[in-house]
Amino acid sequence: MENDLKGKVAIVTGGASGIGKATAILYAEHGARVVVSDIHEQAGNDVVAQIKQKGGDAVFVKADVSQARDCEQLVNKTIEAFGSLDIAFNNAGIAGEENAISDMSIEGWDRIIAVNLSSVFYCMKYELQQMLKQGKGTIVNNSSILGSVGFANSAGYVSAKHAVVGLTKNAAIEYSRKGIRVNSIGPAFINTPLLAEAGIDDAAKKMLVQLHPIGRFGESIEVAELVVWLSSDKASFVTGSYYAIDGGYLSQ
Repeated sequence: MENDLKGKVAIVTGGASGIGKATAILYAEHGARVVVSDIHEQAGNDVVAQIKQKGGDAVFVKADVSQARDCEQLVNKTIEAFGSLDIAFNNAGIAGEENAISDMSIEGWDRIIAVNLSSVFYCMKYELQQMLKQGKGTIVNNSSILGSVGFANSAGYVSAKHAVVGLTKNAAIEYSRKGIRVNSIGPAFINTPLLAEAGIDDAAKKMLVQLHPIGRFGESIEVAELVVWLSSDKASFVTGSYYAIDGGYLSQ
């Protein structure tokens, strides 16, 4: 076990499952104290328990990141618990409504923009305010391969994830000279509850797997390894970047 994040404090939104859960646990294994945040309280507390069982330090903070006030409180409670904020992984997201643009509901559009895009802005707003006080910090935003290309019947998701990449680049320009690095990642299809939420059946899964030259879906821990690297001083010259982790999906 490495200790390259020892003494650091990290927030993980959407930390109760999937990529968020894997990253929260890996942050702790690398020495960070972790704030696990999610709307699912029991699952979030279970992640905290797993971290503590392995000798790590973590707390759970319930937050709906589509609400600005919850994001502000998340940062405030992090400071109350651990006294600082060094790392933030803005990961929470939903698959959302799948429909052609002309058929997509206004409610479906508004919901996915709120959860997948506005949440990243809200979280970064308050995370950056705290990091500016400290004079340092690093943020990783979870975009998607669909932050780079389109996907039929997923206009809301694609639009939000493209915007996360743009928001990340803008933040890097604004804050890199102030000691704060901001990057985004672009996972392809990963074995997470989000995949199940999208209602993908076995036939569709087989088709989607074929879109990945590596011949399989990714695993949450593989994404977590990238996030931890970007969050560490090993990536000290990396900011404003978008890292695809996609099994070759975007190479085609």
